[in-house]
Amino acid sequence: MRISISAGTLFTFPLPKAFAMAREAGFDGMELVINQEFQKVNSRRLVKELAEIMPIFSIHAPFLQLDGWGSPVDSLKRCVEIAADCGIGLVNFHPPSWLGMEFSYWRWLYRMQDFQKEIGGDQVAVTLENMPWTGKYRINGYILSDTQKLIEFLQERNLYLTFDCTHMGSGRANFINDFYLCYNSGRIRNIHFSDYGHGRQHLLPGHGILPLTRFLNHLRNTAYNDILTLELSPHEFPKGEGIIQESLKEILAYLRQETAKTTP
Repeated sequence: MRISISAGTLFTFPLPKAFAMAREAGFDGMELVINQEFQKVNSRRLVKELAEIMPIFSIHAPFLQLDGWGSPVDSLKRCVEIAADCGIGLVNFHPPSWLGMEFSYWRWLYRMQDFQKEIGGDQVAVTLENMPWTGKYRINGYILSDTQKLIEFLQERNLYLTFDCTHMGSGRANFINDFYLCYNSGRIRNIHFSDYGHGRQHLLPGHGILPLTRFLNHLRNTAYNDILTLELSPHEFPKGEGIIQESLKEILAYLRQETAKTTP
């Protein structure tokens, strides 16, 4: 299992600095979130420069409108092209929002018959991310919010999954059964790891209500051998680079301890 960290966790720092901090903390690699820093630049050159600092295990397609990146479909395809050119093996994207009336995006998603053949090719695993329940009435504003329907969609259309703990946990705190349903489908290629509680997402482990240590212990006892990505809100950290750096080291030590295979 490779332990990664999302660049979004260190969003308050420029990307080169975030990559250097992750390297110093000891993570195996990064998930690169395509954000505003990728507007009006040579994206491939920037990705290659960042990869010289720290290996990039995955790219997260933009979830906000960026100049020059087009629609969600255009940006996903561009991310896959960049990933293939730069030797990055996974691209993650969000499903359409019915609440945001992304109907053309929705129609495109259902027209796809084989995501790996039509989008990912031989080099890049394309993963869909499960999305959260939010607001006073706990509404999931995205399609495929039902776990079983999500799994059926993934299997029917040869699409992989990024399983997000805080997103699944926002709907049900004891999300481990849903994880096993997804795991047994054979479609998980990446896991976004963080806590959830009282309407707040992407909290530090222990700052919410999710059984994260138990989840990691379950994960250790599976044959999962892909990416575990720490994805926290940058607002979870106190100010001060030194304190953030020490926090990252402590969290990484926790992740390694709870997922380490025990020897007889």
